[in-house]
Amino acid sequence: MARPPKKTAAPQTTDQRLDSIVKSARKIMRKDKGLNGDLDRLPVLTWIMFLKFLDDLERVHEDEAELAGDPFHAAIEPPYRWRDWAADKAGITGPDLLSFINADEPVRPDGTKGPGLFAYLRGLRGRNGGRDRRDVIATVFRGVQNRMIDGYILREVINLVDRIHFDSSNEMHTLGRLYETLLREMRDAAGDSGEFYTPRPVVRFMVERIDPQIGEKVLDPACGTGGFLTESYAHMARQADSVDKQRQLQAGSLIGVEAKPLPYLLVQMNLLLHGLEAPDIDPGNALRHRLADIGERERVEVILSNPPFGGEEEAGILSNFPDDRRTAETALLFLQLIMRKLKRQGKGRAAVVVPHGVLFGDGVAARIKADLLERFNLHTIVRLPEGVFAPYTDIASNLLFFDTTGPTGAIHYWEQPVPEGRKKYSKTAPLQTADLADLTAWWDARGDDARAWVVNGPPLIERDGDGVVRAVNLDQKNPNAKAAEDHRAPAEIVAAALSKEREVLAILEELHALVGERDAA
Repeated sequence: MARPPKKTAAPQTTDQRLDSIVKSARKIMRKDKGLNGDLDRLPVLTWIMFLKFLDDLERVHEDEAELAGDPFHAAIEPPYRWRDWAADKAGITGPDLLSFINADEPVRPDGTKGPGLFAYLRGLRGRNGGRDRRDVIATVFRGVQNRMIDGYILREVINLVDRIHFDSSNEMHTLGRLYETLLREMRDAAGDSGEFYTPRPVVRFMVERIDPQIGEKVLDPACGTGGFLTESYAHMARQADSVDKQRQLQAGSLIGVEAKPLPYLLVQMNLLLHGLEAPDIDPGNALRHRLADIGERERVEVILSNPPFGGEEEAGILSNFPDDRRTAETALLFLQLIMRKLKRQGKGRAAVVVPHGVLFGDGVAARIKADLLERFNLHTIVRLPEGVFAPYTDIASNLLFFDTTGPTGAIHYWEQPVPEGRKKYSKTAPLQTADLADLTAWWDARGDDARAWVVNGPPLIERDGDGVVRAVNLDQKNPNAKAAEDHRAPAEIVAAALSKEREVLAILEELHALVGERDAA
């Protein structure tokens, strides 16, 4: 009797291959005494992958130039290309490798003396006074350090990363997803700073509704790993049907701001791979400029963003805002910035993710919302249910769509229902593009639907006897909803949410201590 043929393993996907390589690299990096946990390991692994990615990208561009008969100008010259010092598995290693990377003037792999790798990369400048990929690389590596102290372990990691083959057709969402996964393990880097990464279906829906056009500037002042920017680039690239439009798309169409070094590096990788030749990402805090100093020259047509919330800014940042508009809630600070940065006279439009508390908050929040209603046209609020941002938070969130054709008249609300048969979305059963199909169909027609209703905006602004804004409640309930409403006062809801968050943080503190003990063992 013939034996059945052996089952062959299915080929690994990009995600699976990268996961396998990263797990192996992290395991190896645990041996290096210069690294303390993933807060150190992840940045090192990322800059290594960034250099491999750049070399693969350069090869693609070099081949394209050769086929077109055009000259090719490399961003990185020998002997600093990945292929020169990293691709040979038996190449430079140990103390020589560390010296080549870290020292200002070491002996290079070819035996000559010159700047070390990082010194060379930080010194790159765009050609002919213009901005190009060399400027991007220099800016990235000004914020990068090599914390590994064992050159032999570093060589093992480099050999693993050399197995990744990036090309122009790969999706860099893989690395973005990897980064988000590791952030969940680094409690102090994720939830505590209010960084909740936007699900791809929500990003795509927001971009498609705002519909950025070639010739417009798109800004994300808190761009993270670049979800809104890459989706906007893909949306606009479909319009680039001429050389002139392609040139326009490349020339300052997308602008991002990201202050943290690791997501800053990842957003560069993301945009470069998607086809943007020289991403324009500011490595500073978007809130560092005085609001009153932002004029027409700094304004843009489109803003798409999911700003951090719940964090705290230093006094110097708060001083950039009017006295009666200062708040510890970063979401409200970013909302003010976004309002200020939009082009006037109907030329600007925005879609912004905000936490539920922004809708019913009073005090400073009420004054900021009054500005929004009186100076802008807040035409649509999409209310998302709990779990859309799982596993980062269960806090319900909202999508605000507004433009500069204001003031606000009618506000159209849509309440995205919870998934059928479940109480909420979750990490294992996340929001899908198909879940937003009804919302997409409703958007243009604005017809009758049990999930949609309209509220008149101006009466929502409540003032005291002196005309001072007392409250602006955008937390308007769906009059068509059959489910029982939460009749608690806003203060009770906030207190209950804070209590729940404290319980979660206490559990995370215990887990953090256990993980620390395991790493130390």
